[in-house]
Amino acid sequence: MAENTQQQFHEILQNLLSGDNETRSSAETIYDTITPVQRLELLLSVARDGSKSLEMRILAVVLLRRLFTGDFEELWEKLPEEHKAAAKHQLLTAIREEKEVSLRRKACDAAAELCRNLIDEESNNTWPEILQFLFECVQSTEASLKDSALHIFSSVPGIFGNQQANHLETIKQMLLSCLSEQSEVCFSAAKAACSFLVSNDTDQQLLVYLRDLLPGIIHTITVSVDSQTDDILLKCLIDVAENIPKYLRPQLPSVLELCIKIISNKEMEDSWRQLALELVTTLSETASAMLRKQSKYIPTIIVLVLQLMCDLEDEDDWSTQDEPEDDEADTNPVAAESALDRLACGLGAQTMLPHILSNIPQLLASEDWKCRHAALMAISSCGEGCHKLMATMLNQIVENIVPFTRDPHPRVRYAACNALGQMSTDFQPNLQKKFHQTVLPSLLSVLDDTANPRVQAHAGAALVNFCEDCPKQILSPYLDSIIQKLAEVLNNKFNELINKGNKLVLEQIVTTLASVADSVEDKFIDYYDQFMPCLKVIIENAVQPELKLLRGKTIECVSLIGLAVGKEKFMQDCGDVMSLLLASQTGQELADDDPQVSYLISAWARMCKILGPEFEQYLPMVMPPVLKAANIKPEVAVLDTDEMQSLANDTDWQFVTLGDQQNFGIKTAGLEDKATACQMLVCYARELKEGFSPYTKEVVEIMVPLLKFYFHDDCRIAAAESLPYLLDCAKIQGPEYVQNMWDFIAPSLLKAIESEPEKDIQAEVMSSLAQCIERRGKGALSQAHLQELLNIMINLLNGHFKHQEERQEQRKDEDYDDDVEENLCNADEEDVYILSKISDIIHALFGTMGIDFLPLFDQLLGHFVRLLKSDSPWSDRQWGLCIFDDLLEYAGPAAAKYNEYYVQALVASLSDKQPEVRQAAAYGAGVMAMCGQNAFTETLKGMVPLLVNIVQDTEARNVENVFAAENAISAITKICKYTQGVVDPNEVIPLWLSWLPVSEDTDEAEHVYGYFCDLFESHHAGLFGENGCNLPHLVTVIAQAFCLELFSKDSEVYNKLKTCIASLQSNGEVLQACVSSLEPSLKEALYTTMNS
Repeated sequence: MAENTQQQFHEILQNLLSGDNETRSSAETIYDTITPVQRLELLLSVARDGSKSLEMRILAVVLLRRLFTGDFEELWEKLPEEHKAAAKHQLLTAIREEKEVSLRRKACDAAAELCRNLIDEESNNTWPEILQFLFECVQSTEASLKDSALHIFSSVPGIFGNQQANHLETIKQMLLSCLSEQSEVCFSAAKAACSFLVSNDTDQQLLVYLRDLLPGIIHTITVSVDSQTDDILLKCLIDVAENIPKYLRPQLPSVLELCIKIISNKEMEDSWRQLALELVTTLSETASAMLRKQSKYIPTIIVLVLQLMCDLEDEDDWSTQDEPEDDEADTNPVAAESALDRLACGLGAQTMLPHILSNIPQLLASEDWKCRHAALMAISSCGEGCHKLMATMLNQIVENIVPFTRDPHPRVRYAACNALGQMSTDFQPNLQKKFHQTVLPSLLSVLDDTANPRVQAHAGAALVNFCEDCPKQILSPYLDSIIQKLAEVLNNKFNELINKGNKLVLEQIVTTLASVADSVEDKFIDYYDQFMPCLKVIIENAVQPELKLLRGKTIECVSLIGLAVGKEKFMQDCGDVMSLLLASQTGQELADDDPQVSYLISAWARMCKILGPEFEQYLPMVMPPVLKAANIKPEVAVLDTDEMQSLANDTDWQFVTLGDQQNFGIKTAGLEDKATACQMLVCYARELKEGFSPYTKEVVEIMVPLLKFYFHDDCRIAAAESLPYLLDCAKIQGPEYVQNMWDFIAPSLLKAIESEPEKDIQAEVMSSLAQCIERRGKGALSQAHLQELLNIMINLLNGHFKHQEERQEQRKDEDYDDDVEENLCNADEEDVYILSKISDIIHALFGTMGIDFLPLFDQLLGHFVRLLKSDSPWSDRQWGLCIFDDLLEYAGPAAAKYNEYYVQALVASLSDKQPEVRQAAAYGAGVMAMCGQNAFTETLKGMVPLLVNIVQDTEARNVENVFAAENAISAITKICKYTQGVVDPNEVIPLWLSWLPVSEDTDEAEHVYGYFCDLFESHHAGLFGENGCNLPHLVTVIAQAFCLELFSKDSEVYNKLKTCIASLQSNGEVLQACVSSLEPSLKEALYTTMNS
């Protein structure tokens, strides 16, 4: 290599190390122009050159690793074989000969990265020399070589590839030997052992075989804790707890004792104590039943957590800070609060709550404000995990919290507000219904705490929590006092902003006002004029950089108030508000991280809901920033361990380890704005329909790729939700345009169902597909796509049955208990939700294809029949029936050829103890009658007594049974109307009439009342009774339908019912006599309807 080239490269590296940004940036630009092949040779040369500074040599090795990470394929393909061999040899030689520890470690990282890339798709390690190198190093007497080998092994635990099984005994002996060393080699061995175990987390046989490693690992970690040199081993143990927690079972008492020892040591660094707490917390989430069995440790752990929550600093200005410092995230109290929440969720109320509550009274009674604060924050933290048990003692808990809103210490009052706010969320709406008389006045009183703005603001935040899920009728009686208090605080804090620049409380009160308006909706109209002028002034004038958040929250408030009071009232200010918002948008360009951006995007969506089609004129101004936000690309980087540690406390980054210890960092800044923008695009498409048509192409090109945007769940949900609406919007562009759009959507939508890792989001994607199929109609999917969809559904159904079997096996596990059963039931509910979406897709396919779907349905038939088995879970039988109900509805008489598969189960299900199953069966009986064209006469005859039993059961109208009963009434209705020879309508109709009203299932109500109108118009004797004796009851039935608002005013049944009443007006005295016996509410409903 030319000497001047090397010299130039050395200068580039030297400049990359410069503290001057411009010099470094210029060097980076020049470095990027060098080809990967040249870089490799130059970097290896510098790394091996002992005459260069250590700093430069370390940089060369770091860049070498990055070269293998980012440009490997381009590099390796172009590299001659002899150069490849030389590079490998030089790396291994550098590790073997280098005496400087930091440089040797970096060389190991580079070698590990190269090795990772040289393991092919069949798991062949195409660099066998590195395996020989590892064995030689481990057998060496030099601790540095052993350490290097273990470091590489821990970085690439899959280094043995498909030959791992052949080397397993060697690996085991190597690790056991190194774990017994007295030098730091044992630390590297423990790290390597943990890495290897975690990388083989699914191989139970291997984990059992390597169980002998565990005592050495725990001993070594204990030594590392005592020496306080490096916390990496404690982090490794957390990885084991997260991925293979049951591997720790034999040493679990030792692990817990170690954690207790660390947490209780106040002399130890907080980061170590928090890691020990994280280890226990992780175990509570990944092996909750196993941990519950170690019950003797639980009380001690809870006491220690509460002690950490008491570890607060005395800050005289804490409660008066207008801009609270952001340095509390890594403190012991915050870590302990999070841990208590997770422990409660993981271990459950029965294990946690008694021990928590046994400590609370003593803490609340303490003279030390920190103890009282900890007790109240503990109550806040365990509400989610202990929900069921705490709900039974809510009265006692609330009574104990409320007095502390008047505590002499401001931070205790803050904690009391926090507890009331959190519990308002966790126990909504029961808390609001039962305790509004104590909670609301208490929070309002804290809003008077002007001397402590952080406390005052937090009371406003708690009020938001209370209002969010509070029934309107509960909140309405308090409106005057709430509004009076908010107006008072708003005016005072507005003046304070002008005079002193303080804004914390004002920001919160604006949000609280928005929440109140959102909750009471049109009842806010009376207070609208009191607030809108001031809010507009804030939006217009709060333009300074430090007031961005206040302005954003005020924009949110105004838009929520507008939505609450409705278009008619809001229109008086709508023009001004729109001008202010447009000025924000079209004036100076807002920075990507400006908090106003997300508030503006959401506000536009609310304005769209308020204005409807009139909003279309603003789209050209509104859409650019929304599209920009929706297009945000997250920054993703591959990081080494040191880089991860340097960013560990940066809240803008999240980290994930994939495969063989590859660390990825994801910069999360902007992701929330991206998700918000995507949700707003859904809103525009849904609300504006054809008015949004000009943007459909650009939006669909954004949304479809987001179906696989795994960095943010809400983005994927919004993408799926948007697609049916975008198809609606595009209709005005013509069938060819819509078809092209659908051709772009369909393949990705199908792939998204298959690849989506989160079940709740997978269900949303499936729902989107079903809706798209219904919108596209017959021929929506090509034969290839149909077959792909069927294969997906077959896989989902196979997975459904497999998960059921796995859950049954878990019930036999030694750690099985009631809490495990609850978790298994929750998992089952997730599977059932997917099953319901399969049913939705089948419904869409039958609805669009009719009997043409039957050949494809046959491929799924065996799975659906399995759902109906008598020993299947009731939810399986419910959704199996729903699928066969669709077969009956859309195949009609052609469904008869499937009778052997489902009819017996359908009939038996009418007597099922589970109401959801009875409902599905009753619905099936109805469609059998309505669509079967008398092909099922004998079957229906056998069903009638069973349907009557459902309706006439003494508990038929209970909330859990009413839908089954109303579907049975509807089934009898359809049998009477659509079949012959099944029942005698003259005998059935008087009984049927006694079953009305049908008020809960509005879909079935249409059939029932439609038939009622047919009988009424034909003056059916069975309906009217002898000499019209049933007439008063008929009028009552009609009045009930109007009073319950069962039908929209433009529906056919609604107008038929009006016609029925109108026909009686010719005999005014009779009608008046019938009406006079009605309850006042029914009379009013009848008169209002007839006069409309």
